Amino acid sequence: MSTSITGHSAIDDLPDPEGHGPHEGDRASTSRWGDRLFGGAAKASGLFVVLLVTLVGLFLIVQAVPSLLNNEANFLTSTEWIPSGAEPRFGIAALLWATVITSVIAMLIAVPLGVAVALFITEYAPSWLSKPAAVVIDLLAAVPSIVFGFWGLTIAGQYFQPVQDFLAGTFGFIPFFKDSGFSAKSTLAFAGIILAFMILPIITAISREVFNQVPTPHKEGALALGATKWEMIRTAVLPFGKPGVISGAMLGLGRALGETLAVMILLSTLNPSAPWSFSIFNGGETFASKIALNAGEFDSPQKTGAYIAAGLVLFILTFIVNSIARVVINRRKAFSE
Repeated sequence: MSTSITGHSAIDDLPDPEGHGPHEGDRASTSRWGDRLFGGAAKASGLFVVLLVTLVGLFLIVQAVPSLLNNEANFLTSTEWIPSGAEPRFGIAALLWATVITSVIAMLIAVPLGVAVALFITEYAPSWLSKPAAVVIDLLAAVPSIVFGFWGLTIAGQYFQPVQDFLAGTFGFIPFFKDSGFSAKSTLAFAGIILAFMILPIITAISREVFNQVPTPHKEGALALGATKWEMIRTAVLPFGKPGVISGAMLGLGRALGETLAVMILLSTLNPSAPWSFSIFNGGETFASKIALNAGEFDSPQKTGAYIAAGLVLFILTFIVNSIARVVINRRKAFSE
């Protein structure tokens, strides 16, 4: 086998044992190196996020435990909030109720409305209308929460007053709708309505994207079998998009649970000696608004620890909500497979 003047041998032109050409082995090696680099970076990013969440949880626990050990009241069931003094007494019952009820009201309004808007955009609206409608809904997510708060306080609240008067007058015998004497724009019910507007873009956007991914043969097959438009949506679109709708709803719920400024602007704070009430037409404070309103009082480890303990409960509550959503989605995917 001869060698040229340049020292190039015919052997160099032969493929390697794996079937690669003269330089394909080098390219494959470089590609594998890039894959390993990308995989390592992705793994490191995931571990960093897990580590960060773990450190946040540990910080909250370490800061809250000393105050909880000095607490003279039941932290989970007490409605008192006196975190200072020689015998501090504080509990989260009222904060938990206000946080949960405003979020539930927001979800009851935003989820059906968001799904309906997503279905209209993907299934009913003509092309010249669907895109502008989607853009307008998405723009709501760019509105700062403080704008929603002032809008509700100065404009929208007056229109909710007749609704509150009607519900309190008709169903006032039910503790849930009892009139507590607060203006309609400063109650838990109206705060929940404003939160619904704030989480609507999240739920609508995710639901819309999922509905757009429904395989066309599924929809055409249902229509070919004689299904009406609604029957096609009920049998083909909604079952396929259910995991996405749940994901969007849980993301919206997480936003509602942690919203601060809008709730802080709207809700009327209660007197510490005020009696307990289940009414949605009552005032109150959520975890986030309570911490934000009293941030200037973090002048001692005991008081700071009390508010951090409230923040820890909100952290755990949000974590549980997202965990439940993940379990539901995974089970739905396993069932569909």
